Amino acid sequence: MRFKRFSSKQRLAIGWWTNPIYRRRDAVICDGAVRSGKTLCMSMGFVSWAMTTYTGCYFALCGKTVTSLKRNVVEPLLGTLGAMGLTYIEKLSKNYIDIEMSGRRNRFYFFGGRDESSAALIQGITLAGVMLDEVALMPRSFVEQALARCSVAGSKLWFNCNPDNPYHWFYREWIKKADEKNALYIHFTMEDNPSLTKAVRARYERLYSGVFYERFILGKWTAASGAVYPMFSEEKHVCRKIPQCDRFVISCDYGTVNPSSFGLWGKCGEVWYRIDEYYYDSRREGVSRTDEEHYSGLERLAGNRKIEYIVADPSAASFIECIRRHGVFDVIPAKNDVISGIRRVSDALRSGKIMFSEKCHDCLREFAQYCWSEKSGGDAPLKENDHAMDDVRYFVSTALAASGSDGFFAMSVSR
Repeated sequence: MRFKRFSSKQRLAIGWWTNPIYRRRDAVICDGAVRSGKTLCMSMGFVSWAMTTYTGCYFALCGKTVTSLKRNVVEPLLGTLGAMGLTYIEKLSKNYIDIEMSGRRNRFYFFGGRDESSAALIQGITLAGVMLDEVALMPRSFVEQALARCSVAGSKLWFNCNPDNPYHWFYREWIKKADEKNALYIHFTMEDNPSLTKAVRARYERLYSGVFYERFILGKWTAASGAVYPMFSEEKHVCRKIPQCDRFVISCDYGTVNPSSFGLWGKCGEVWYRIDEYYYDSRREGVSRTDEEHYSGLERLAGNRKIEYIVADPSAASFIECIRRHGVFDVIPAKNDVISGIRRVSDALRSGKIMFSEKCHDCLREFAQYCWSEKSGGDAPLKENDHAMDDVRYFVSTALAASGSDGFFAMSVSR
């Protein structure tokens, strides 16, 4: 890999442990904007420090999942090792690599901090250091277990993340207490990455708005407030006439006491259109409907179109079984990570990948009323006016990704 010049903050992330002012620190924390170069620089610094300081020791590289760690950290890092004068032996299938330099050899294990059960995976190992990439996405139990493993004399802790909400435990316990923890805190913006052109920075700035702009572009730990989708505009996103579509999917948010909302989506070119909807609110109507009655509404919504599959609320077990029992439609449970899904919907709205018929009255009403909760102590929308919003999120997170418009996706369909 050919290196371009590094900014002063990138150089500090790489070599802080050699700096007489900072080398006695026990930890380093790098946070801030996306695409600021903090991950690669921190991983280069972590390996350089480990190979200069130790031999015959174990280290941990941690991500949200091992797959994301390999993609975001390990693969870019491997491309730099030769230029750094290091050699390595790949054992990626066994989730570790051995790195050698001037007769020294250390092993770097890969761990994923997906959920509370992940803490058990890192128990028992003795580490000389740990790097936690996207630490704000990991459960606290996993992070604290990883830190507890670092019992070798002189071990250091390396943290990297994009901002979350200001009530997040890592912000309150580590960033706000960096001096108390004897940690070096380095805050990054896009301007700290000299390899990004102005055009690329401008493109990223156009991708986000609202709280995600504050966090991912400005690098601020900002509380979510106001409208969840401030970029939604009836002028921009609502159509009077839907073009001829050649693919069809239905998204379902199912409710018994709460409203049920189903959206019929059709694809024309690179755009998905919400053509029509079924929305039934038992409180508003005064009468509850059974699974079979909701299924009849689903069939009416589909009409004589060939529906590729139904993306259904994963908690609606009885309704999913009802759909399968009829044997007419394929059905898959939707991806249901709320915050990730909201970000995906925001991206789809900004890029014009989803549009809405003016017939979808309840969906359009909810877009105007769907707001962040300011009392949750974290990122959570108000549990009001969110049923069409949930089925839109299911569609974008699951079906839009499956169509190839949103990176990568793997799916199994059952009937």
